[in-house]
Amino acid sequence: MMTSPSVLKRILGRETSLFHEATRANADRLRKAISSSRVLVIGAGGSIGSAFVKTLIPYAPAALHLVELNENALVALVRDLHAEGGAPRGEFATYAIGFDEPEFAAFLRARGPFDYVLNFAALKHVRSERDPFTAMRMLRVNVLANRRLVERLAPCPPRRFFCVSSDKAVNPASLMGASKAFMERVGLHYADRVSFSSARFANVAFSAGSLLASFVTRLRRGQPLAAPTDVRRYFISEAEAGELCLLGCFCGRNREIFIPQLRAREDLKTFSEIAEIMLEEQGLRPRYCATAAEAVALARTRRPGDPWPCVFAPSNTSGEKPFEEFSGADEEVEVGRYPGVSVVVRPRQTPPEVLEEALNELTARRASGGWTKEDLVATVRRVTPEFQHVERHADLDHKL
Repeated sequence: MMTSPSVLKRILGRETSLFHEATRANADRLRKAISSSRVLVIGAGGSIGSAFVKTLIPYAPAALHLVELNENALVALVRDLHAEGGAPRGEFATYAIGFDEPEFAAFLRARGPFDYVLNFAALKHVRSERDPFTAMRMLRVNVLANRRLVERLAPCPPRRFFCVSSDKAVNPASLMGASKAFMERVGLHYADRVSFSSARFANVAFSAGSLLASFVTRLRRGQPLAAPTDVRRYFISEAEAGELCLLGCFCGRNREIFIPQLRAREDLKTFSEIAEIMLEEQGLRPRYCATAAEAVALARTRRPGDPWPCVFAPSNTSGEKPFEEFSGADEEVEVGRYPGVSVVVRPRQTPPEVLEEALNELTARRASGGWTKEDLVATVRRVTPEFQHVERHADLDHKL
């Protein structure tokens, strides 16, 4: 109910997909590429991975293999496919394994090769940098594991390796964003051996774990809403995310990164504005509270018809950028190839020797069993010198 078409329309500012024209115009090209191909999707059970799978299936891949560490998410996706009449008609198999495990290496030897390999598995929360241990796991999954994946693919390379990036990879302010920039540069570094493309997303509305998804949960549970007032974001739907990946993987060229065309700054919305939209759609009014404690107390005693307690305030946590951007000033961007899509045709890269040294340094730090967050920031900054990390000593785990 709270993610009804009217809510989504108000958040996105449009009724039809931003990428509808691009996918329609390239339907024959997509079908030709996909229908004869064996496709491997890693991280298939997440919000974006599952949206991509649902977008892919109508093009009838010859074989579709899905890898997902979260077995519940994998089961839910397969049930959805059958219930929605979208079960694959060709060779189809699922595997509840992680892509950086020995089991995956064995799977790749036994079930490969694949024509297209797409990786949606990643740690995506800025809060992942709150401690040095989670931060290291984020860098292992987002960076080191992708390097091993490319090296495993290289002896019999697919036509394309596609890995999802983020708008936060551009002039990153968080270690998460910098890890995505690092990931891009790993793919670009190996692109002579394994053809690589990517897509930088905007925020995906109501994706699992997102702030918008938390609004839905909190409204259902009678909990207060909390949101920053000064962080402006551009949103795409889960279906649009799947379409952007489809275009980026099957229509993109080697070393290209697909990005949404940000039409106007008016498309950017604050999270507090979106919270108010969702309340209004439910016939509710916000009650602005000065503190989280006040909001929690009011939520416990709230009666039907009373205003909904909300805590809206400027952000004060580490790693948050005030606005969204999809390309750097030193990157070459092509506009006009596809409606609704721009293409970064010359993304920023890192000198090979610097990249290799940083990868080896990160591997050695992990093997040592001891490191600090400052160690990790220093290593990542060697690859992404534009990374401007501001440590505010506050994280989202300590906020409502």
